[in-house]
Amino acid sequence: MDIRTDVSLKPYLTMQLGGNVHTMVDLYTNDDVVAVCTMARQQQTELFVLGGGSNTLAQDSGFAGIVARNRIPGFSVIAEDDASTTITVGAGEILDDVVAKTVASGLSGIEALSAIPGTAGAAPVQNVGAYGQEIADTLVSLEAYDRQQERFVVLSAADCEFSYRHSIFRGREMGRYIITSITLRLRKGLPQPPFYQAVQDYLTSHTIAEPTPQDIRQAVMTIRANKLPDPAKLPNTGSFFKNAIISSEAFAQLQQHYPTVPHYALADGRVKVPSGWLIEQAGLRGSVLHGMKVHDKNAVVLINQSATSYRDLAAAREEIIRSVKKKFGITIVQEPLEMPAA
Repeated sequence: MDIRTDVSLKPYLTMQLGGNVHTMVDLYTNDDVVAVCTMARQQQTELFVLGGGSNTLAQDSGFAGIVARNRIPGFSVIAEDDASTTITVGAGEILDDVVAKTVASGLSGIEALSAIPGTAGAAPVQNVGAYGQEIADTLVSLEAYDRQQERFVVLSAADCEFSYRHSIFRGREMGRYIITSITLRLRKGLPQPPFYQAVQDYLTSHTIAEPTPQDIRQAVMTIRANKLPDPAKLPNTGSFFKNAIISSEAFAQLQQHYPTVPHYALADGRVKVPSGWLIEQAGLRGSVLHGMKVHDKNAVVLINQSATSYRDLAAAREEIIRSVKKKFGITIVQEPLEMPAA
């Protein structure tokens, strides 16, 4: 377990904003997890677990406790039958590396999660998803250290209480568990339609009638490259706002004024409306607010063009939220997690 003190958070967060953390620890084993939890308890300080830093923000005051970077490795096949293969993956593995390995083996279920930055262990926290797939679709269970009970536990997918970009890990049990591995059941054979419209458009344009997992991966990577800036070149956290989920009645009113509004009907009767579309219709696409640029190709993405502080980001965020609320009466919500301020 590597321990450092008074470390700038900026290099570890893809938005490249935030102050210093008092202590930073890298975790490579389950023993490291127990050790850092013991350290936090003995020092009576807060503990924040960080994955790839692609969906996390820190304030200018930094973090007064311990930031533990989850680097636990591992990839193994634990079960297999004629229809599926079940794998267990260390929480510190890079999610896209996991996708690449499974796709290369002809397995389907997470190929649409290609090119999403971050670690495997962070995927269940916000139930990462893209282009018609979510990690909840394939997750069987996960292992985690329960800081309340001070022991390792196995949680089923049902225990995680997954919903759109949400789980118990960023809800009522935030901070209780440190995920050490995830177990996924993936399908053998070809991915099954219907596919997300942008993916289907790619397949059609490339005359691919029966796509393999690799075809879907390539489609998603191409789409993402055209819509989402590389955080290594342009600091960002990917989608900064969750898509808006509104009642069917509210959507009917919206559609009266905007007949071509993009949307997706949910099973519970509500309707998902892309926040990027709302932001664009509010006239903000391509604008620069307090040093934060609303991406001109995908308005749900905020790029740190010249912001020097979290305060700049917060001001831009609130201005966007106010503008969308004023125009549509819809309140959009930030997607990235935030470390508690020091």
